[in-house]
Amino acid sequence: MRTPVAPIAISRVENGSFSAADDILVTEEPLEIRLGYGPEHDRKEMRLSVTMRTPGSDEELALGFLFTEGIITDPSQVLRVAYCENVKAEEQGNVVRVELHPSIDLDPAKWQRNFYTTSSCGVCGKSSIDAVRTQCARPMSPAFAIDPNVITALPDRMREAQTVFKHTGGIHAAALFNAQGKLLVLREDVGRHNAVDKVIGVALASQLPTEKSLLLVSGRAGFELVQKCIMAGIPVMAAVGAPSSLAVQLARDSGLLLIGFLRDQRFNIYAGDSTWIT
Repeated sequence: MRTPVAPIAISRVENGSFSAADDILVTEEPLEIRLGYGPEHDRKEMRLSVTMRTPGSDEELALGFLFTEGIITDPSQVLRVAYCENVKAEEQGNVVRVELHPSIDLDPAKWQRNFYTTSSCGVCGKSSIDAVRTQCARPMSPAFAIDPNVITALPDRMREAQTVFKHTGGIHAAALFNAQGKLLVLREDVGRHNAVDKVIGVALASQLPTEKSLLLVSGRAGFELVQKCIMAGIPVMAAVGAPSSLAVQLARDSGLLLIGFLRDQRFNIYAGDSTWIT
């Protein structure tokens, strides 16, 4: 089983003096996602994506990725997610196969994607501009009333639940909260987009009420993260950092309440109906 952290020997310099020390780093390894069907079907297996991620919750990551990219529209369309065993030794634990329901017709020409995702920038290599904007699977539901004091308390609650960050200081987080600020699910990953996919994968598998929830991310609010939030039907997204211009445009087009610079008891509203915050 791959672990989310890795020990390392380092040299520490303090006041000009060198000393040997032990440190802990967040693990970053590739995860290959393959798509296929059951053994009774002769349709060819397909390699969908390679993403640089932190090991852990890989099944949830695959489920969330397929949903937010519009490849599936319901978790029932995935029959099974399992690690591939017939792979090279160095690939053990780093290749998963998603077994799809026979009703799902895989059409690579329709996707127009050649996915390669990095921990820093998200999905790269899409073959057209149209492929960047995924078709939203369902309309956004009206948001709910939320106290601004609840919102400003969320970053501290997320930080308290980040176990890997406490040891490494080098990992992103995404967290789903309800209207009262209760933490529903949190996932960490070296890639901010992976952390979001993991959270959405949990929400899908557990049938959490995303239409009455808020997604908080530890970094900036980029276009892809906003798109994933909308695909999951989450009406409110908040980020500790800044949003991008395209993220704001998408949020405004979709009716998403988008919050940025959530820190030090303050935040900015970039899109959505501010009357939801009361």
